[in-house]
Amino acid sequence: MTIARSHSSVKFPSEFMLVAAMNPCPCGYYTDPRRPCKCTQPQIEKYLARISGPLLDRIDLHLGVRAVPFDDLRNQKVGTPSSTMREQVGAARARQRERFGHDNNMLNSRMGPRLVRTHCKLSEDCERILKQAMTELGLSARAHDKVLRVARTIADLEKSEHIKPEHLSEAIQYRTLDRQL
Repeated sequence: MTIARSHSSVKFPSEFMLVAAMNPCPCGYYTDPRRPCKCTQPQIEKYLARISGPLLDRIDLHLGVRAVPFDDLRNQKVGTPSSTMREQVGAARARQRERFGHDNNMLNSRMGPRLVRTHCKLSEDCERILKQAMTELGLSARAHDKVLRVARTIADLEKSEHIKPEHLSEAIQYRTLDRQL
């Protein structure tokens, strides 16, 4: 982080993860199957436009999360244990350490444009999918690289050497707000 004043500037090392939440519309019920949304389409668009495009462009993942039904809250079915997730993330990070051997602290999320081009090579099918997403969603160059970094991470989690169409498609799905703006 750099703090600049009129006579000097000071750099402080920092690293953070931003996690943010917002309602889908002013009343909060736009996608809720139990309650009808009372907002008009112009109201929803105005509400979503409050997030600036350049700010949204810098967020790697954005997706909608629906309310959890009561029966699902009370269900005794156990999901994936944290220990299993920890192992999967550890294995993916080990793949990344191997990939970026010279820098043990390097992660896919920190790849610059040059490294993205080197480590996120795409098949012809993936190229077609990405081109279609870029065109239809109007993704920026920054969003293009974010999609590729996320797809590379999904591939790492699945222990895949290459980014496959399903990895790329999933990464594109995490850009839901790009579709609405």
